[in-house]
Amino acid sequence: MSSSYKNRIQEFKATLSEQKIDLKALRELCFSGRLSRVSRVCVCVCVCADVFTVSRVSQGSRVKEAFVRSAGRDVYAQFLREMIIQPGIAKANLGVSREDVTLEDHPLNPNPDSRWNTYFKDNEVLLQIDKDVRRLYPDMAFFQRPTDFPCQLILDPQNEYETLRRRVEQTTLKAQTVSSPGKALNLYPSNEYEVLPNGCEAHWEVVERILFIYAKLNPGIAYVQGMNEIVGPIYYTFATDPNSQWKEHAEADTFFCFTNLMSENRDNFIKSLDDSQCGITFKMESVFSKLKEKDTELYMRLQEQNIKPQYFTFRWLTLLLSQEFLLPDVIRIWDSLFSDQDRFEFLIPVCCAMLT
Repeated sequence: MSSSYKNRIQEFKATLSEQKIDLKALRELCFSGRLSRVSRVCVCVCVCADVFTVSRVSQGSRVKEAFVRSAGRDVYAQFLREMIIQPGIAKANLGVSREDVTLEDHPLNPNPDSRWNTYFKDNEVLLQIDKDVRRLYPDMAFFQRPTDFPCQLILDPQNEYETLRRRVEQTTLKAQTVSSPGKALNLYPSNEYEVLPNGCEAHWEVVERILFIYAKLNPGIAYVQGMNEIVGPIYYTFATDPNSQWKEHAEADTFFCFTNLMSENRDNFIKSLDDSQCGITFKMESVFSKLKEKDTELYMRLQEQNIKPQYFTFRWLTLLLSQEFLLPDVIRIWDSLFSDQDRFEFLIPVCCAMLT
């Protein structure tokens, strides 16, 4: 390890050890990439997304424990209790007979307020999420591996909550092999990953749960394809942190970081806003306007060849470049992106730099 790198680490740790943290100085360190290898984007996301409290840090405390707001983790646990539960179970647990529950609210009930009707609509969103998260970063084995901290609230055999994986399995058709003389035909081939033992869950299942709860809490936008590419790097950073406390609460912390991030970036995912000044069309045109200002020759060449900005900038802007680089490089870019005061305005010149 070079002396300059050691100095950068010391500078970063010194900033975090102050009695009162200088957020401006911390953002500057994050923007320049001078992050300790034991912290990376965790601190940058937490501080710059305003998720955790950063008012005072006592001397000698661990680097990131000062940012934790445990109340938010309790709130997330409550979300799990309220939103990942099969309709009818709650009333049955209160002593109401199954017959009474069925007569009042059953799977064929056409009432829009029926809990079963809501359950089936949620399944439509869940199936899209499930399809996307299963192929999250397919070149990495991480998301298919079991997490060290599975959600005990969901997997505890003492309760009656069902996993989202189980809901999907009950909703979708299974692969079947039809035998005939001389050949066998595989119908509906499945690309499911190997099923883990009871009590275990893969990292992609945790990401699926985060996105499902976000969709439930934000019905106006729900889930849009591509959100999985944004939440993936955030979760990966928390779930691979050397500090076991952060790894244990990676799901809840990722949820709130993702929610805060989407509060600024959600307009890109709302189709009705595409042509407004805050929509994705305006931002794509902003990339070309900036390119015209910085590199007129390249801009004119693209115009001559009728290459529209939406051909490439749409994915760059909506997914924050998460599909354009390897995950370590994405995290490094996000260090600067999230710590910049202008946030997504900074993304415009970055996209221009990629063109030139």
